[in-house]
Amino acid sequence: MVSRRTFLAGSGAVTAGGFGVFQALPASAADNAASASVSAQVARLLPAFERPGRLHYGDVSKLSGGDQTLLTTLQGIVNRTKPELYFLYSPGTPDGPDARWLADMGLPTTRYDDPLDLIAKYRHRIRGAIVHDPAVPDSLNIATTLAGLENAVVADAEQARAHGLRIVKDLRGMFDGDRVKTYRWQLENLFPRCNQRLLAGLPPTMVVQAENVQWTEIARETRQLRDSSNRGSYDLDVSAKLGKEAVYVRFGDSFGDDGWGASVLGVSVKANGTEIARFLPNTPEEAPYLFEGGNSSIGGEGNRYADGGNYFIYRFAPPAGTTSLVVTVEMWNQYLVTATDTAPTRVEPFPYFRDYVVASKALVSWLPPNGPTGELLTEHFDKVGPTTPYAGWFSNDVAGEWGGVDLASQGGSEVLPADFYMNGTVHSGFVAPISDKIRPVRRLQPKNKVYVTLTFGEGDNVQYCQRRMRDLWDDPRRGEGMVNWTISPLLAEIGPGLFSHYQRTATANDLLICGPSGAGYTYPGSWPADQLTGYLKLSGAFMRRTGLDLVYAYNHRGEDGWVAFPEEIAQGYADHTPLKGIIQSWEGGDLLVKRGGLPIIGNFSPPGKAVEYKAALDAHIAGWDGASPLFVAGAINAWSWTPSDIAELAPLLKDPYELVLGNTFFDLLNRVL
Repeated sequence: MVSRRTFLAGSGAVTAGGFGVFQALPASAADNAASASVSAQVARLLPAFERPGRLHYGDVSKLSGGDQTLLTTLQGIVNRTKPELYFLYSPGTPDGPDARWLADMGLPTTRYDDPLDLIAKYRHRIRGAIVHDPAVPDSLNIATTLAGLENAVVADAEQARAHGLRIVKDLRGMFDGDRVKTYRWQLENLFPRCNQRLLAGLPPTMVVQAENVQWTEIARETRQLRDSSNRGSYDLDVSAKLGKEAVYVRFGDSFGDDGWGASVLGVSVKANGTEIARFLPNTPEEAPYLFEGGNSSIGGEGNRYADGGNYFIYRFAPPAGTTSLVVTVEMWNQYLVTATDTAPTRVEPFPYFRDYVVASKALVSWLPPNGPTGELLTEHFDKVGPTTPYAGWFSNDVAGEWGGVDLASQGGSEVLPADFYMNGTVHSGFVAPISDKIRPVRRLQPKNKVYVTLTFGEGDNVQYCQRRMRDLWDDPRRGEGMVNWTISPLLAEIGPGLFSHYQRTATANDLLICGPSGAGYTYPGSWPADQLTGYLKLSGAFMRRTGLDLVYAYNHRGEDGWVAFPEEIAQGYADHTPLKGIIQSWEGGDLLVKRGGLPIIGNFSPPGKAVEYKAALDAHIAGWDGASPLFVAGAINAWSWTPSDIAELAPLLKDPYELVLGNTFFDLLNRVL
C-alpha cells in the first residue's frame, strides 16, 4: 500500500490548473482554512474556488441527461475560474433544494428560461467538445476526465453539431465494452496529467423514468412479514399485459418504510404453457431478462431483493401470438408485484457532480469493487497519497458500498459520497460562518432510567446533506422531539453555506454530530496501521473546525458482521479528535464498551414508524431490572422518517424512558461506565 506520508506532514502538495492547492492539513492550519478562496492559495483537503458573484442560472430538470451533462461540464470549466453558473435539478419543484439554497445565498442572479442558451454565451470560454461514444457508456467518464484537462465540454456528435462546437477529441470507436481495458488506458494515459489529490467515481449512465407508464398490481403481501414465513412459489398471471413487444414485471416493497421488500430466488416463465425462461438471480441466465436491477441487492442465498423505495424489473418478450403468460417465482417477505406493457425506463448519461470533477481536473472512473475491476480500483488508490479523498460512489448498491469503502480504506482513502451533489463548484466557493464552538451539555443526574438518544443517519453523504436533509430540516415539526443529525464536517470545504445553515438554524432539540466515520466515510479497521493516524488527525481537524464532538462510525466487517472498535483504534480517536463518544453501526444495539477512555455504543435499528418503533424498544429492554441506568442509541432511517415522525415518537417515550440529545447521553455514559 501507499506509504507517501509527506502529504500529511504538509509537503508534497500538488497544484492543479492554478485553481487551488490540495493538501491534507495539520490541525492548526485546518482550523483557519474553511471557505478559503483561490487567491489565498490556502492549503486544504478539497478543491478551492473563488467566491461566486452574479450567478446565471436555469431549470434543467426537464432536460435530457445528455443536455444536463453538456451543461454541467460547461459549468465546471466556467466555474473553475470563478463560479458563474448554477442549475436547478429538482423536477417539478420550483421551491426544491436547489432553489432554496440559491435563495439562501442572496447573490445577484440572472435566470435563463432556456439553460441551453448558456452554451452560446460561454462558447468563447471552452476549446470545444470531447465526443463520447454512446455505444460504450464508460467513454462518458473518459470524456469527463479529458474535458477537465482540455478545457472542453462533454457532448455526443449530434450535440456538437447542434451547438457549433469544435471536436477536440472524438472517442467513438476508441474503446470496446471491456471496462477494465478502458479505465486502464485512462489510468496510464490521463492520470499523470490529473489532479493527484482527488479521485472520483461516477456511473456513466442513469435510468430515467418514462412518462405515462401505467402499472397494474399483480400481487401484494398485505402483512408486515420480515421472517420469510410467506416463502413459497407464486404464479403471477400477467397475460393482461400482452399485445405489445414485451411485458415488464416489477418487484418492490409493499411497506416502504421498514426495509423488508420483495425477495426472489428463482423465476420461470411459461407462454401458452411452454416454458420460455428459467433462471436464478445474479447468474448469466438472468442477464437477458433483468431490465432494471441497479437498485436491488443480492442476499445470502443468492436471492435478489429490493427494500423501501427500491425495485427491480424483469422484461419478458414472448413469441408472437402468445395469449397466456405466467411468471412463477419463489418469493417471500413484503412483496409488491406490478406489470406494464410499456418500457418503463430509458438509459441516459449521468450528469451529476461533473462540474466539480471537471473543474478540479480529477480522474473519474466507475469500477465495481470486486474481481478484475476491483483490482484496477485498488491500483487507483495505490497511485495517490494517504487521505486522498474518493468522491462519488460505487456500483451495486449496498454490496458495492461495503466493498468499495473497504477497498478505499485499505488504500488509505476516505470516501466522500457525492454522486448526486449538484452545483458543487458554487457551494465550495460560497463563504459562510461556521462556528467551532461545542454545544453546551444539559447535565442530568444519572437515575435508574432508560436513556434514549435518536440519530438520523446518512450525514456522511453530502448529497443527502444538500437535498434530503434540507427537506427534513424544513419540516415544520422539527424541534418537537430531540434528535441528533449526522452531518459531514467536510462540508466546511465543499459546502460551507450548507453546514452554516444547519448550524445557525438548529433548535434546542437538534444536535449536529459527525457522520461516518470522521472526515469522510471509512472503515478505520481496514486502514493500513501506519496510515490510520493520518486519517484520525484529519478528522480531528475538521471536527474542531465545525464544533463536533460525537461521531456515528463504522469499523469494518468480518465474517459475522461489523467488528467492534478495538482498544488501539478507540485510543487513536481519543488522542487525535475531540470526541466524547462513538455510536457504532451495530443494528442489534447490544454493544456497550469503554475503550481508549471513550464510551462506544452500538446503534439499535427497529423497523417501522413511531408505534412499532416503541414496541421494539419495549421488547429490547424487557430483561432490564431497573436497578441501574440503561442506554439505547436508536437509529432513525433518514429516507423514510421525518421530524414529524420524531414528534409522534417522542411523547410515547414515557417512564421508564427519557429521551435526550447525544451530548447529554454520552455525558451520562461517561459518568456511569
